[in-house]
Amino acid sequence: MTVDPWRPVVMPVLSTVAETDDTVTLTLDASAHPVAFVPGQFTMLYAFGHGEVPISISGDPARPDRLVHTIRRVGKVTRPLVAAKPGTSLGVRGPYGRGWPLEEAEGDDVVVVGGGIGLAPLRPLIYRLLARREHYTRVTVLVGARSPADLLFVDELHAWRGRFDLEVEVTVDRADAGWHGPVGVVTRLLERAEFEPEHTSVFTCGPEVMMRFVVQTALREGVDPGRIHLSMERNMKCGLGLCGHCQWGADILCTTGPVYSWDRIGVRFGQRSR
Repeated sequence: MTVDPWRPVVMPVLSTVAETDDTVTLTLDASAHPVAFVPGQFTMLYAFGHGEVPISISGDPARPDRLVHTIRRVGKVTRPLVAAKPGTSLGVRGPYGRGWPLEEAEGDDVVVVGGGIGLAPLRPLIYRLLARREHYTRVTVLVGARSPADLLFVDELHAWRGRFDLEVEVTVDRADAGWHGPVGVVTRLLERAEFEPEHTSVFTCGPEVMMRFVVQTALREGVDPGRIHLSMERNMKCGLGLCGHCQWGADILCTTGPVYSWDRIGVRFGQRSR
């Protein structure tokens, strides 16, 4: 999309959806500059007067005219992004990075495990899985959140649970009076999920401690480490691999990642990038 990789393309906000108290989904009008992306990629999103941050794309890859980001308010740049109203202009660079290797999973059972805001980078993957459902065998989506109030995309989760070709389970760490689903960590759902380990691909994103336990559980169940994929969006600043801020061992996360297989990064997992 971006001709000059350092110059943001200006896009207006079309709509906003408050997902939780501190998380909003923004839809940008990209009709003048369509964004062809693969699930798992990110853009550098610029709030004028405040700066830019890397944000995963959380929309449908079949709609390049609509660029969707789900953003949590955690700092000086994300604060104005979360507060943006329809009509607000934002700058966009990208898309950047390496996405989820869905082609490698064709013919496999697929297990998608998302924790908290980590469900956002997985959402385009789920869209793509559903659009090409005949290319995969059993598809399972497992979602964990701290509480029912912290769940993202609640309406979509309900819709997905109503499908006959998709298994969806949701758990929370702390239930409230209105919650009637499972309570506990998301790895408990993974332990109970049905899949053929030798023919399964696992895609996960969330807090690093959660991903570590997801990987441990998947390995214990017999999934090949080369078929376990994680999104490692840490400390990215430029998106082009030039500033070195996200260097992590031999990798520059914004170019060789953010998606990696466990057999590639397992020995470094948990170490801080530069």
